[in-house]
Amino acid sequence: MSLLVLLRRRRREEAPESPEVHFEPVIRLTEKVETKTNEELEEQSFKMRAKLFRFDPTSKEWKERGTGDVRLLRHTENNKTRLVMRRDKTLKVCANHYIVPDMKLSPNVGSDRSWVWNATADVSEGEPEAATLAIRFANSENANLFKDAFEKARAENEKAISQ
Repeated sequence: MSLLVLLRRRRREEAPESPEVHFEPVIRLTEKVETKTNEELEEQSFKMRAKLFRFDPTSKEWKERGTGDVRLLRHTENNKTRLVMRRDKTLKVCANHYIVPDMKLSPNVGSDRSWVWNATADVSEGEPEAATLAIRFANSENANLFKDAFEKARAENEKAISQ
Protein backbone atom coordinates (compact mmCIF):
# COMPACT_ATOMS: atom_id res chain seq x y z
CA MET A 1 0.00 0.00 0.00
CA SER A 2 1.12 3.46 -0.64
CA LEU A 3 1.95 5.93 2.08
CA LEU A 4 -0.90 8.21 1.01
CA VAL A 5 -3.52 5.46 1.50
CA LEU A 6 -2.15 4.66 4.97
CA LEU A 7 -2.29 8.32 6.02
CA ARG A 8 -5.91 8.66 4.85
CA ARG A 9 -6.93 5.52 6.73
CA ARG A 10 -5.24 6.74 9.93
CA ARG A 11 -6.97 10.15 9.63
CA ARG A 12 -10.40 8.48 9.35
CA GLU A 13 -9.69 6.33 12.39
CA GLU A 14 -8.52 9.29 14.47
CA ALA A 15 -11.37 11.64 13.48
CA PRO A 16 -13.17 12.74 16.65
CA GLU A 17 -16.87 12.08 17.08
CA SER A 18 -18.90 15.21 16.47
CA PRO A 19 -20.61 16.30 19.67
CA GLU A 20 -24.40 16.81 19.76
CA VAL A 21 -25.13 20.37 18.80
CA HIS A 22 -27.83 22.28 20.68
CA PHE A 23 -28.97 25.80 19.93
CA GLU A 24 -31.05 27.90 22.31
CA PRO A 25 -33.92 29.83 20.66
CA VAL A 26 -33.36 33.53 20.25
CA ILE A 27 -36.97 34.35 21.15
CA ARG A 28 -39.16 32.23 23.42
CA LEU A 29 -42.76 31.91 22.26
CA THR A 30 -44.82 31.82 25.42
CA GLU A 31 -48.24 33.12 24.29
CA LYS A 32 -50.59 30.95 22.33
CA VAL A 33 -52.18 32.96 19.54
CA GLU A 34 -55.84 32.23 18.87
CA THR A 35 -56.69 32.02 15.18
CA LYS A 36 -60.26 32.72 14.12
CA THR A 37 -61.73 30.60 11.36
CA ASN A 38 -65.30 31.98 11.62
CA GLU A 39 -66.37 28.40 12.34
CA GLU A 40 -66.52 28.86 16.13
CA LEU A 41 -70.33 29.17 16.24
CA GLU A 42 -70.94 26.22 13.91
CA GLU A 43 -71.43 22.50 14.42
CA GLN A 44 -70.06 20.01 11.94
CA SER A 45 -72.78 17.73 10.58
CA PHE A 46 -70.74 16.02 7.84
CA LYS A 47 -67.06 15.56 7.02
CA MET A 48 -65.42 13.47 4.31
CA ARG A 49 -62.32 13.56 2.12
CA ALA A 50 -62.94 14.51 -1.51
CA LYS A 51 -61.59 16.33 -4.56
CA LEU A 52 -63.33 19.50 -5.75
CA PHE A 53 -63.49 20.83 -9.32
CA ARG A 54 -64.82 24.09 -10.77
CA PHE A 55 -66.10 24.48 -14.32
CA ASP A 56 -64.33 27.27 -16.18
CA PRO A 57 -66.78 28.71 -18.76
CA THR A 58 -64.08 30.48 -20.80
CA SER A 59 -61.99 27.37 -21.50
CA LYS A 60 -65.01 25.01 -21.22
CA GLU A 61 -63.15 22.57 -18.97
CA TRP A 62 -63.05 21.43 -15.35
CA LYS A 63 -60.30 22.92 -13.19
CA GLU A 64 -59.20 21.24 -9.99
CA ARG A 65 -59.81 23.41 -6.91
CA GLY A 66 -58.22 21.11 -4.37
CA THR A 67 -58.29 17.94 -2.30
CA GLY A 68 -59.30 17.92 1.33
CA ASP A 69 -62.17 17.47 3.77
CA VAL A 70 -65.55 18.72 2.62
CA ARG A 71 -67.64 19.73 5.63
CA LEU A 72 -71.21 20.79 6.21
CA LEU A 73 -71.37 23.30 9.06
CA ARG A 74 -74.64 24.27 10.75
CA HIS A 75 -74.70 27.66 12.51
CA THR A 76 -75.91 27.30 16.11
CA GLU A 77 -77.88 30.58 16.13
CA ASN A 78 -79.60 30.85 12.74
CA ASN A 79 -79.54 27.07 11.93
CA LYS A 80 -78.34 27.65 8.35
CA THR A 81 -75.91 25.11 6.90
CA ARG A 82 -73.02 25.93 4.61
CA LEU A 83 -70.52 23.83 2.70
CA VAL A 84 -66.86 24.52 3.47
CA MET A 85 -63.85 22.77 1.98
CA ARG A 86 -60.21 23.49 2.72
CA ARG A 87 -57.20 22.18 0.82
CA ASP A 88 -54.91 19.73 2.58
CA LYS A 89 -51.67 21.14 4.01
CA THR A 90 -52.31 24.82 3.11
CA LEU A 91 -55.85 24.86 4.59
CA LYS A 92 -56.84 27.42 1.96
CA VAL A 93 -60.59 27.60 1.43
CA CYS A 94 -61.61 26.18 -1.96
CA ALA A 95 -65.40 26.13 -1.40
CA ASN A 96 -67.54 28.22 0.93
CA HIS A 97 -71.24 28.74 0.29
CA TYR A 98 -74.64 28.27 1.91
CA ILE A 99 -76.74 25.36 0.70
CA VAL A 100 -79.80 27.16 -0.63
CA PRO A 101 -83.15 25.51 -1.43
CA ASP A 102 -82.78 25.87 -5.23
CA MET A 103 -79.48 23.91 -5.32
CA LYS A 104 -79.85 20.54 -6.98
CA LEU A 105 -77.22 17.80 -6.88
CA SER A 106 -77.00 15.96 -10.17
CA PRO A 107 -74.82 12.94 -10.91
CA ASN A 108 -71.71 13.64 -12.92
CA VAL A 109 -71.77 12.01 -16.35
CA GLY A 110 -70.00 8.67 -16.37
CA SER A 111 -69.26 8.47 -12.64
CA ASP A 112 -71.20 7.04 -9.71
CA ARG A 113 -68.89 8.68 -7.17
CA SER A 114 -69.21 12.36 -8.10
CA TRP A 115 -71.86 15.10 -8.00
CA VAL A 116 -72.33 18.44 -9.77
CA TRP A 117 -74.22 21.53 -8.54
CA ASN A 118 -74.46 25.27 -9.13
CA ALA A 119 -73.54 27.65 -6.32
CA THR A 120 -74.91 31.16 -6.82
CA ALA A 121 -72.62 32.82 -4.26
CA ASP A 122 -69.42 30.90 -3.54
CA VAL A 123 -67.11 33.15 -1.49
CA SER A 124 -63.97 30.99 -1.44
CA GLU A 125 -62.09 33.53 -3.58
CA GLY A 126 -63.21 36.51 -1.47
CA GLU A 127 -66.04 38.04 -3.50
CA PRO A 128 -69.31 36.12 -4.05
CA GLU A 129 -69.40 34.57 -7.50
CA ALA A 130 -71.53 32.00 -9.27
CA ALA A 131 -69.76 28.70 -9.83
CA THR A 132 -70.51 25.25 -11.19
CA LEU A 133 -68.82 22.80 -8.84
CA ALA A 134 -68.18 19.07 -9.00
CA ILE A 135 -67.00 16.86 -6.17
CA ARG A 136 -65.51 13.37 -6.44
CA PHE A 137 -65.25 10.85 -3.62
CA ALA A 138 -63.20 7.68 -3.19
CA ASN A 139 -66.21 5.42 -3.80
CA SER A 140 -69.94 5.52 -4.53
CA GLU A 141 -70.90 4.83 -0.89
CA ASN A 142 -69.14 8.02 0.23
CA ALA A 143 -70.77 9.93 -2.64
CA ASN A 144 -74.22 8.73 -1.54
CA LEU A 145 -73.50 9.69 2.09
CA PHE A 146 -72.62 13.20 0.87
CA LYS A 147 -75.82 13.38 -1.19
CA ASP A 148 -77.95 12.38 1.81
CA ALA A 149 -76.26 14.97 4.06
CA PHE A 150 -76.51 17.66 1.34
CA GLU A 151 -80.22 17.01 0.77
CA LYS A 152 -80.91 17.04 4.52
CA ALA A 153 -79.05 20.36 4.89
CA ARG A 154 -80.97 21.80 1.93
CA ALA A 155 -84.30 20.88 3.54
CA GLU A 156 -83.19 22.31 6.93
CA ASN A 157 -82.05 25.55 5.27
CA GLU A 158 -85.39 25.85 3.49
CA LYS A 159 -87.15 25.66 6.89
CA ALA A 160 -84.68 28.15 8.46
CA ILE A 161 -85.14 30.66 5.62
CA SER A 162 -88.95 30.47 5.70
CA GLN A 163 -89.10 31.26 9.44
